[in-house]
Amino acid sequence: MVTEVRSRELTFAQAINEALRLEMRRDPAVILMGEDVAGGAAVDHLEGTGAWGGPLGVTRGLVEEFGRERVRDTPISETAFIGAAVGAAATGLRPVAELMFISFIGVAFDQLLNQASKLRYMFGGKARVPMTIRTLIGAGFRAAAQHSMAIYSVFAHIPGLKVVVPSDPADAKGLLAASIRDDDPVVFCEHIALYNEKGNVPEGEYVVPLGRAAVKRPGSDVTVVAIGRMVRHALEAARALEREGVEVEVVDPRTLHPLDEDTILESVRRTGRLVVVDEANPRASMAADITATVSTKGFDFLDAPPVMVTAPHAPVPFSPVLEDAYIPSPARIQSAVRQVLGR
Repeated sequence: MVTEVRSRELTFAQAINEALRLEMRRDPAVILMGEDVAGGAAVDHLEGTGAWGGPLGVTRGLVEEFGRERVRDTPISETAFIGAAVGAAATGLRPVAELMFISFIGVAFDQLLNQASKLRYMFGGKARVPMTIRTLIGAGFRAAAQHSMAIYSVFAHIPGLKVVVPSDPADAKGLLAASIRDDDPVVFCEHIALYNEKGNVPEGEYVVPLGRAAVKRPGSDVTVVAIGRMVRHALEAARALEREGVEVEVVDPRTLHPLDEDTILESVRRTGRLVVVDEANPRASMAADITATVSTKGFDFLDAPPVMVTAPHAPVPFSPVLEDAYIPSPARIQSAVRQVLGR
């Protein structure tokens, strides 16, 4: 018997809020912590009037339902609260720590690199660190270089960490639920330009397993592997190329580590051509990693050299004109597809 899954339209931010709310209801060990996640609820004159839930409102309403013991505002110290999340996870809780912008991780890198990622290994599997770090990534918000990076490849490089980059509201809800339930530390990257994007999201409990890519659009001529917001650009490019008679298959890895190599290789086996679209800087990046993976494990499938479409190897510009030029566009993706087709 097939059970119908009911859905309705939510924004990306609303989907994340719903995932947090449902996981906190399901498991009392889940707590939230970070700068302003309660957002005003701890201010005396705002008591009882509702909290705004952080600078972008993603955790709005959660402190009213779950209280300050489980939704904790922290000092403005990433070093302190990321470290506290590691300790809380190692001693039985499932903390979700909100690191506003991924660029701020530098001051808390030891907690991730030397502690969270290694504890399970160093204690022979007896220790678990079931923590999730939610953080903002991405350019296009006119937020300048220190608030616009997409450095998820840095975390994918570290053994012991899992890295998730959703591209639509449904995946945001399902992948966040899976991240919170995972017994390893997960870095959950949310593109700021997707927060107001809407999509159908399943009602109730909904979990998307980590480590499984999704084919967002089937096609037979070219495989385009796109990450995060770039999935939308790739789909837009695919719709335009369809008018030229080109069928583009768009694959969204969703989880960068563990990476679903099988789905990517199977797609390239059928299409014979690969374009990788990544908003991150190109050196030692996920685009380079996926290209190398296909080139070494799927070389016989390829009818043309793979092409990467990335940002330049430079900080994100503050100038709106330069920032727009920095981000891979649907037009650049179309050009790359024509290149691998020899047109």
